[in-house]
Amino acid sequence: MAVKTEKELSEAQRALWLKALAAMELRNFGYAISLLQGILKSEPQFLTGRQLLRRAEVTKQKASKKSFFNISTSTIAVMKAQREVKKAPQRAIEMIEKVLEEEPYNRQANLALKEAAVTAGWPEIGVFALQTLLEEHPRDVKLLHELGQLYHATGQSEQEVETYNKITEIDPLDASALRLGKDASARASMSSGGWNQAESYRELIKDKEAAISLEQKGRMQLTGEALDQQIAELTAQQQAQPKNVDLARRLGALHEQNGDLESAIRCYQTAVDLTGASDPGLIRKVSDLKMRGAEREIAAHEEFLASHKTKDAVHAKKTEELISAKKKRAGILIEETKKRLERNPTDLQLRFELGEHLLNAQRFREAVPELQRARQNPNARLKAMNLLGLCYRELGMLDLAMKQFEDAAKEILTMDATKKEIVYNLGIVYQKMGEKEKYLNCMKQIYETDYGFKDVAERVESSYQQG
Repeated sequence: MAVKTEKELSEAQRALWLKALAAMELRNFGYAISLLQGILKSEPQFLTGRQLLRRAEVTKQKASKKSFFNISTSTIAVMKAQREVKKAPQRAIEMIEKVLEEEPYNRQANLALKEAAVTAGWPEIGVFALQTLLEEHPRDVKLLHELGQLYHATGQSEQEVETYNKITEIDPLDASALRLGKDASARASMSSGGWNQAESYRELIKDKEAAISLEQKGRMQLTGEALDQQIAELTAQQQAQPKNVDLARRLGALHEQNGDLESAIRCYQTAVDLTGASDPGLIRKVSDLKMRGAEREIAAHEEFLASHKTKDAVHAKKTEELISAKKKRAGILIEETKKRLERNPTDLQLRFELGEHLLNAQRFREAVPELQRARQNPNARLKAMNLLGLCYRELGMLDLAMKQFEDAAKEILTMDATKKEIVYNLGIVYQKMGEKEKYLNCMKQIYETDYGFKDVAERVESSYQQG
């Protein structure tokens, strides 16, 4: 990976980075841009900094009024930068960034940035340049094809599959996308399953006769007595060969087929332990089954409560069990995300996911530092601010909650789904603070654009009735 992280910045650069973050908080976008450009001049591979720079430029551009008398000179500037790409790609990138400061979605400039970054050996920045253009034109098939090619060049097969799937959704007749998507999917499966280390899948099983037997059994969808008999046979074999990974895996699959999730989890966990947790597919399977078990338990409790309306002791017990099951589900997600963070401690998206899961588990104090860090991720920034505001609200820190919601709301100019959620939460905080006028103003803002959002209509209309 050519990307550099915040931890790799020098002390002086880190000090500038913190100032840039503070400037973003204060909506001083011009100052933030100048600071970030300074950091990137000495550390051009600092991708998070470049992402934050672009977010500052986009927000600044949306907030400023366009003039009909402005004449863009971007085409000439980009042409000059393109002449530098082959001999001095880093210099070309600096020149292109000057254009993007005023026109962050400029197509010619972003494509030139991608070309210069790839030439410099920083393909991740090339990916970011294409992603920037796709923010405005998500259905641009040509851009998506370029992104797919770049993912292929960097060995990111899963992202490549996702990109070609998007193309196929847009244009089902794109034969090239269908073919390349299938190829990428095969590579992704090979890399995750360890197939590329063996001449054939049978090389992965030491006992060739067992391999043939397991292959034949795997093709059968057994039911009833036949399924129970097969489970009994494999259980006996697994007890005789406790170190056989494939027996544990197959037994887990049979238990899953039989609907016995607890036994399936136990068998798959045995396979994970035997492989030293080196197979991501097995790890994911255990996690998925645990989630299915939790979801099944939650659904059963919700179904009972929906049909059993009487508020008696049984209803109270089931309600407690439902709360417990939801906490259990949140706990599974928290542990899974923590494991992923151990492998990628600088991944700010994972920080956001962990903060969100902790909030859902009502572990608000633990969620706060994760969401504070997640604000540094331009793609998750506004969502992180919203969740952070909720944490502060639940902890009784209403002034801090108000500031988070107000700052987040200012960064979104249109009343989209995210802004409606933030403005609604801000209104609730104003209500708790006794700011009735501000509270109603928030609800009316949403009412004017979306009558059916949550209970906004009831809140607004009842205020007129009271008046």
